[in-house]
Amino acid sequence: MRYLILLALSLTMLGCGDVQDAPMSPEDVARNFLTAIYVDRDVEQALPYVTPQIQKVMKSYHIAASVQRYMIGLSMTDVTLTVEDIDIDFFRKFSDETTVVIKMTGKKGGQDWIDDRSLRLKKTRQGWIISEILPDTGKINKGSY
Repeated sequence: MRYLILLALSLTMLGCGDVQDAPMSPEDVARNFLTAIYVDRDVEQALPYVTPQIQKVMKSYHIAASVQRYMIGLSMTDVTLTVEDIDIDFFRKFSDETTVVIKMTGKKGGQDWIDDRSLRLKKTRQGWIISEILPDTGKINKGSY
């Protein structure tokens, strides 16, 4: 009986793996990437979320302010991020690509600013990764909030 209890406990403990082992959702990858660039202002922290080609370009800029300005096209401070839209939901398991729109609220040039940025992600064996930072489409909400 004692062995049965020990076996049951050990099987239960095996099922309690680290939550971080699960692959991140596309929304989490996009949010974590932009948080690293806009909130933490750390290019190195953002690198795991992008393809090697994007990593190479990001490393050449060295600082988060340059990545904001030249790669994302939007310099902001005091930023908060929310997921605005994602183009997959129910069929996520079957899709290899998706686009995530992140709403950024903060300050641009000392003025209140609200803007959206779109990131294209692709699924790899390890999980989702940003494959493209989409250009600004002009669909932005500027001004005070």
